[in-house]
Amino acid sequence: MRILVVGGGGREHALAFALARHGHEVHAAPGNPGIEAVATCHPVRVEERAKLVDLAAELRVELVVVGPEAPLAAGLADAVTGRGIPVFGPTARGARIEASKAWAKTFFARHGLPTAEFATCLSMADVDAALERLGGAVVVKADGLAAGKGVVVCSTVVEARAAAEAMLIGRMFGDAGRTVVVERRLTGREASVMALSDGRRFIVLPTAEDHKALLDGDRGPNTGGMGVVSPAPGASGEMVARVERDVLAPTLAGLAADGIDYRGVLYAGVMVGADGVPNVLEYNCRFGDPETEAIFLRWEDDPAPWLMGVARGALPAGAPRISPRAAVCVVMASAGYPEKPRSGDRITGLEEAAALPDVQVFHAGTRREGGALVTAGGRVLAVCALGDDLAAARTRAYEAADLITWNGAHYRRDIGGRA
Repeated sequence: MRILVVGGGGREHALAFALARHGHEVHAAPGNPGIEAVATCHPVRVEERAKLVDLAAELRVELVVVGPEAPLAAGLADAVTGRGIPVFGPTARGARIEASKAWAKTFFARHGLPTAEFATCLSMADVDAALERLGGAVVVKADGLAAGKGVVVCSTVVEARAAAEAMLIGRMFGDAGRTVVVERRLTGREASVMALSDGRRFIVLPTAEDHKALLDGDRGPNTGGMGVVSPAPGASGEMVARVERDVLAPTLAGLAADGIDYRGVLYAGVMVGADGVPNVLEYNCRFGDPETEAIFLRWEDDPAPWLMGVARGALPAGAPRISPRAAVCVVMASAGYPEKPRSGDRITGLEEAAALPDVQVFHAGTRREGGALVTAGGRVLAVCALGDDLAAARTRAYEAADLITWNGAHYRRDIGGRA
């Protein structure tokens, strides 16, 4: 099958890798130096919707797989299907479940999904009213897309006001923060549950546990993700079944009731409290990153029939075959990440790390500069490893990460340590 993967990060490298190893002709736009090893890359940016549609038509691809959320929110899936090409990814209406946290929280409340009490705020007066009702133990979220960084977890009213002011008045996240959501802070264990939806039914993918905070011990600012383990240590079969019943099923039913034919990934971030109730924290409308890298390392079947089944509204029967082995992914970041990531630092040791057994290094933010590979973004590499258990996978992932270096490289040392 001839397939176009849209995007140029670690998630898209993992998708291209999984498709190429099953013999598909993979193209990517724009791709990255890692993706070049398994696909033909085309210099079209994810923001260039018309050019992407034209590229898909010129290549006569049979399927377009959209990786990032921004082009989905901008209507890329709508434009591709308008040219008669199957696309994996929801329409712009469906992508609102991630693109607008205020819309999503209202959707949750309207359709009876378990979620934290919240307020939508357009001004600091709204924020003060929300904090008077909810207290200072809240989470302040930019309404729009902020590359996974628009969330501030607060413990006091002073912290919460400062976070909201930075978004609403300081425009820390640009237009994404013109509206903020203030919600009561929940406690428990976080889990990421992803499902493939063809608009009528869904199948749940392997669980994964992300590590959002920058520093060991879950300290420091939130990031796009500093590492992941799969399966999630705290995700029992009973918990996943409850998320299916109480979260995913009513979400898909609610989308259908709202007239949205949702075809793509439904990615629920949930907080499971001591009572076992999974509360929805947020939804993503695409594969998580770096969750995708770990999950597709464990994915043994050809993923193309599943992606095409979603695009055509007819998922295959059963479920994909997943390795029972564990996967651990360690994200290596550039100097200054997440506030002001530095680019242009030369990367060494990649070949030695990639040569280790059961290791796969996915490129997230790299570029070629002359004959050298250099950093080109905040999250640079996702160093992933398989193991017969979590401890073995963790040991191998860190063995590989320790071989790679550049000026200012940093990464958490406790990925998987919670287990």
